[in-house]
Amino acid sequence: MKRLQFGLVLAVFLGAGLWWVTQRASSAEGSLPPLHTEEVTRGDVSQRVIAFGSLQPVQRVEVGSQVSGIINEIMVDFNSQVRPGQVLAQIDPSTFQAAMSSAEAELASALAGLELARHQWDRTQELRAMQFVSPSDVDQARAGLSQAEAQVQVRRHALDAAERELDRTTITAPSGGIVISRSVDVGQTVAASLSAPILFEIASDLTRMHIHASVSEADIGVVAEGQTVRFLVDAHRGREFEGEVVQVRNAPVMQDNVVHYETIIAVDNGEGLLKPGMTAEVRIITDEVLDVLRVRNTALRARLPDAIRPPDPPPLEEASDGGNAGRVYLFRNGGLEAVAVRTGLTDGAYTEIVAGLDEGDVVAVGLSLAGEASSGNRSLLTGSQATF
Repeated sequence: MKRLQFGLVLAVFLGAGLWWVTQRASSAEGSLPPLHTEEVTRGDVSQRVIAFGSLQPVQRVEVGSQVSGIINEIMVDFNSQVRPGQVLAQIDPSTFQAAMSSAEAELASALAGLELARHQWDRTQELRAMQFVSPSDVDQARAGLSQAEAQVQVRRHALDAAERELDRTTITAPSGGIVISRSVDVGQTVAASLSAPILFEIASDLTRMHIHASVSEADIGVVAEGQTVRFLVDAHRGREFEGEVVQVRNAPVMQDNVVHYETIIAVDNGEGLLKPGMTAEVRIITDEVLDVLRVRNTALRARLPDAIRPPDPPPLEEASDGGNAGRVYLFRNGGLEAVAVRTGLTDGAYTEIVAGLDEGDVVAVGLSLAGEASSGNRSLLTGSQATF
């Protein structure tokens, strides 16, 4: 009797265990493995050209010296605000003052010679009227007067030149602005024998600046004036600045055997955060759509195992809004469904969805490396897990 009861109890346990295993296997056959997913969201999608350049003042004037000499005095320094005509530096004027004094003396001598030549001319005319001198003497007196007048003109021009040279020893600002560079110190000798040495650099207005960006020949075809530009500088990596393309220069520049074209970008620097010479990482926006449905590009390239991959959907009918055909794996009614979509602009990370999906839809990207020990699937559908 006891053996019979023991056998009945054992049969009940075996039957319950077999039923649990069967239900477990059946549930496993109908479930999905852990998947990595992305959600369809709204946002901006833009195509851009990446380039690098440097910030420069819109107008920068190099102040040099046309005369040689020793710097006696410097009136300005870095970051000094100057106005047009303001004295910046003084070169030792003693040599040029001596030259001017010599030119004044030579002019005085020439004026005295002119006065003597006029007296001789007047006297010769009187004597000729009385037939006391020959016609040749008259001609000689006339020529002497002309030579004396010409000599006075020569000496006047020499004096003017000496005065200009003396004036050039005083270095003045040709325009207003801020001094961004000073290349000389008091006591330094300036030599201007072959070319004018640069003493100062003045930026007219640092509230407006230009970026001189180098765009490769492969990208220059889509760059045009008026396009919006966003750029970063190392000094303010957490902030994105904006500008506008104002000029695309046609002169080719060869860099590392690649042809580039200089593109000028206007920048508003009203806050004074940008400084001349900063390197800018430039993104020229060539096309952009705002507040559109978008999905990550990985969703359009999703690859799933044959066991869980649904059949490909029929393509969407061609519409007037254009776009390219695509396919995504959409979670719907507790399972996966292949859905045809029409895509628009892409920026390398996101792609615009023209038709086929709605905001908030969840699409599969690939199998997830995480959560393999769990029996659930949707509980593991997070956008941060790695895929393959």
